[in-house]
Amino acid sequence: MKPKRTLNLVGLKCPSPIVELNRAMKSMVAGEEVQATADDPAFQLDVQAWCKKTGHTLVQFDQADGTLVALIRKLVA
Repeated sequence: MKPKRTLNLVGLKCPSPIVELNRAMKSMVAGEEVQATADDPAFQLDVQAWCKKTGHTLVQFDQADGTLVALIRKLVA
C-alpha cells in the first residue's frame, strides 16, 4: 500500500492551494499519494489543469458541502 499524505488547504484562495500542493509534491517520492482538501471553488479546475501540466495523476475528486477533496499520485518517472 502506498503511503498517503494529507494536505489541508481550507481557507486558502487561488493560487495558494496549488502553490502549497506543488510545494508538498516536491518532498514526495514517485508513486506516493496526497489527499488535498480545499474550499476554494476554483480548486477543482486548478488541480485538474495542474495535474495535466505536471503529469501527476488525479486519482479521485470528490465534492460535498463546499469541501473539495482531491487524491493525487505523484508522477512515476
